[in-house]
Amino acid sequence: MTAAEAQSPLDAARKLAPQIRACADAIEAARELPRPLFEALADAGLFHLAVPRALGCPELDLPTYIQVIEELGKADASTAWAVNQGAIFATYAARMPRDVARSIWIDTPRGVVANSPAPSATAVVVPGGYRVTGRQGFSTGCRHAAWVAAHAQVVDNGRLRLESDGQPERRYFFVPVAEAELLDTWHVRGMRGTGTHHFAVNDVFVPADRTVLSATAPLLEARPLYQIPRTLLFASGDAAVAVGMARACLDAFFELAGVKTPRAMAGLLRDQPMVQADVGHAEADLRAGRALLTETVRDVWAEVSATNTISLDQRAALRLATTHAIRLAVKVVDAAYNAAGATAVYESHLLQRHFQDIHVISQHLQGRLSHYELVGRHWLGLPVDETRL
Repeated sequence: MTAAEAQSPLDAARKLAPQIRACADAIEAARELPRPLFEALADAGLFHLAVPRALGCPELDLPTYIQVIEELGKADASTAWAVNQGAIFATYAARMPRDVARSIWIDTPRGVVANSPAPSATAVVVPGGYRVTGRQGFSTGCRHAAWVAAHAQVVDNGRLRLESDGQPERRYFFVPVAEAELLDTWHVRGMRGTGTHHFAVNDVFVPADRTVLSATAPLLEARPLYQIPRTLLFASGDAAVAVGMARACLDAFFELAGVKTPRAMAGLLRDQPMVQADVGHAEADLRAGRALLTETVRDVWAEVSATNTISLDQRAALRLATTHAIRLAVKVVDAAYNAAGATAVYESHLLQRHFQDIHVISQHLQGRLSHYELVGRHWLGLPVDETRL
């Protein structure tokens, strides 16, 4: 039994938390995870939590998975985000032949795949596979990944190849990171350590079996975890990151409130009635967001485990819970930041990092305010874009 197998994923996350916190400044400065930290996370199996059990991995249940990501989020949001992106993208292993999936995620040392959401590359059909070219955006963790997954539309005999619904065929093409050009594009004010750079591939050959349809690939490992749409798996982890970071932010504020006397005011920060009320509201918001997220994930998981299907109502509920948890986390961090005064504006203070990080998360697709409208339309019986649920 390996060390990773001897401890639960939740225990592994908690054990790694001090190392993650100790690396926080280095993560921020380098705009990526330090190699020793990445290796510790990978060796603990955290990037493979959602890889099928048939490949020797945990295939972790979703309620436990979000607890793991929340623990990482308490230590450092960028680290938790990078783990979630790598872990959930790895659910494509359930849509690929086992030998191919094994060659990518298991046989490759510390096999982590960095992906790109938009199919902005082009893959030209050639004998035995494809030639892939294009610039790809928002590839979290590409500097520590073993592979990048280029997302492309397919050109066959000079024409776009279409799927059965008439839409262009879109595939992920798994490229060894050494065959891609990593572009230094992630110059941002928050979530810097995710290393969400762009990359480019130029006429790279990819064998046909090292590809997978990005939206319509059938499940080959048809168990509960893989019945949940991938966008909602990503959203569940992203919300857990936000909740974990909001808890860490409040803890940092409590520490400050016990030592800071605001200028021109009598007493410590914690003695101010307005601050006390703000803390009460923030605790209520954080606990409500976390409770909604964990309850919804638990209920959805119970139903999917029993039926091996997920209804549109359940998908809507999970979309709402993940969005609302993120938005409430933003509210909590803003409350702490505002109450902290000028102390929080300095880069050296943890509250500034939390403030910057949560406002990058709030700009991500999974935290869009338009999700409230989407879910509202569904429950009012109106047609919705089901790909967003």
